[in-house]
Amino acid sequence: MPIYFGNNFAKEPFQFDSVGNNWEQESVNRPNGFPLFHYLQTQKGTGIINIYYKNELSSDPKISQTIELSKGQGILIAPYIPHSYHNKNAPLHSWQTEFATFTGSMEPAFKDIFTENGYWIIDEYKGKEISAAISRAMQHFKERGNDTRTLSVDCYNIMLLLADQTNHSHGKDDPVFSKFIKPVIDTIEDHYMEDISAQQLANSVFVSQQYLSRIFSEFLSCSVYEYLTNYRINKAKELLLLNSKRKIQDIALDVGYSDASHFIVMFKKLSGMTPAQFRKLHI
Repeated sequence: MPIYFGNNFAKEPFQFDSVGNNWEQESVNRPNGFPLFHYLQTQKGTGIINIYYKNELSSDPKISQTIELSKGQGILIAPYIPHSYHNKNAPLHSWQTEFATFTGSMEPAFKDIFTENGYWIIDEYKGKEISAAISRAMQHFKERGNDTRTLSVDCYNIMLLLADQTNHSHGKDDPVFSKFIKPVIDTIEDHYMEDISAQQLANSVFVSQQYLSRIFSEFLSCSVYEYLTNYRINKAKELLLLNSKRKIQDIALDVGYSDASHFIVMFKKLSGMTPAQFRKLHI
């Protein structure tokens, strides 16, 4: 379980405070966060990361977000963001991680590099590149630990990979989109009128519901559930106008809602009016 710590007396622009891999990760609780940008990635097993409301931790911690990190997935956490993490499958299976924490004379500019946010999720595709970069840095620490210039370059390379993910505007040619999002969109368009759920859609592409909603948010700025709901309501608008005599409860069934009252609530939430009001306005 190797781990290396940076030279506190060096004055390089980008430095590792620490870097390690093949680490048998134990549970960590940081109610006040960590003072540096901190990256953690799963090599083996599964970890659970909890991000907390910053001003509600004094006596009764309240979880703001729970993230599951499977193999190859990582998380970059900004300084002083309250968090904790633990092994999902302890004690039956271990959780092995790799990590890096960043400092250096350019530290005041790090927030500009990563944009202003509390944490960022790194997918397994970018995770492969970051894992290789951490391995190179570990090798350089082992072979020439006093070469602060080389280690600074290694640190900067990892930060560039992280920044590329955190600031990247995903396109439809991205392999993640092709493998996971496009098939789910196709299923929604073909089966929106059926009783389908976000969990079933995640199962159809063999990922967790949480992961699927996370990458939907990255690519489309909405969760799977929000995308499905929006698609159904848009279809309902078409049907309300094309079938002006059809009852509202029947339109609800047409777009996958067995409960007409729930359909009306969701329609009003997204369009600002009830289905009847929408129909009256346009016909």
